[in-house]
Amino acid sequence: MWCWRRMLRIPWTAKRTNVSILAQLGVSVRLSSICYQRLLSYFGHIMRRGNDSLEKIIVTGNTEGKRPRGRSPTRWADQLKKSNSDRFYQIAKMASNRSRWRQFTNAKLRYHQDHDLQS
Repeated sequence: MWCWRRMLRIPWTAKRTNVSILAQLGVSVRLSSICYQRLLSYFGHIMRRGNDSLEKIIVTGNTEGKRPRGRSPTRWADQLKKSNSDRFYQIAKMASNRSRWRQFTNAKLRYHQDHDLQS
């Protein structure tokens, strides 16, 4: 939104809503929705791989060792847990069925896009 406001030369003190700026630019899908869609799509791809896949081991958090001190970085699993009310293992199990995962992601994307355009 900051970049689009700069492109349109709208000062940050102007009382313009994000929706009005998106309508002026003709943007129908926000970047955050596209990123969320790609995150869900790639997560489903990784979960359908075999159990010895390095990507699957890393995303599910089954790595050995200690984490460094301080705040832990945000992981994929954390983003999925935050955006979904389901438990992580239920989401991972659902991702193994491609058609069911596609229905789930489409429903989540519709909700995310509706919620994203209202804010």
